[in-house]
Amino acid sequence: MNKLIVSLLLTVGISGIAHAAGDAAAGQAKAAVCGACHGPDGNSMAPNFPKLAGQGERYLTKQLHDIKSGKRTVLEMTGLLTNLSDQDLADIAAYFASQKGSVGAADPKIVARGEALFRGGNLEKGLPACTGCHSPNGAGNAAAGFPHLGGQHAQYIAKQLTDFRKEEAGRNNDGDAMPMRTIARKLSDEDIAAVSSYIQGLH
Repeated sequence: MNKLIVSLLLTVGISGIAHAAGDAAAGQAKAAVCGACHGPDGNSMAPNFPKLAGQGERYLTKQLHDIKSGKRTVLEMTGLLTNLSDQDLADIAAYFASQKGSVGAADPKIVARGEALFRGGNLEKGLPACTGCHSPNGAGNAAAGFPHLGGQHAQYIAKQLTDFRKEEAGRNNDGDAMPMRTIARKLSDEDIAAVSSYIQGLH
């Protein structure tokens, strides 16, 4: 009897995962309106709008749900997700995740400081290296929901780190363990500028 219950639960769980999976082909049409800010293929040209191309599907889906529910505040997206279903959001996330991200360039004046923080953290401050969650090349960990950072606009990264530090704009959505809020509080403005610039040129 117990084996039967376990089998049923596993079947339901697997079915639920399969049903929730996004369809990139369907997502392309649904993401058309997103292209105005994020670029048709998710490579935003404006430094205040994040590049979504190549971003992890799990991470994108979570952020879309947080924005839709109001948990995370993005004024430019107010009302845009209201009429979209969970499947719509999953499809949009799948589409952008399937695209190839572009890479920018780091400021040579601060790239060394940014690289040191990204790769080695800061032992004196108790600051871990970014590579632990976001990988040495900034690709992130899609399965764990840790975002892809490499090539992202420095201006956007800097704003997110500042928001995590201040817990503004709903940037308390990093989970109960608060990894990003804890890290951001240990970063100075100069640290944020340097690591954000380094990330922009990382690939």
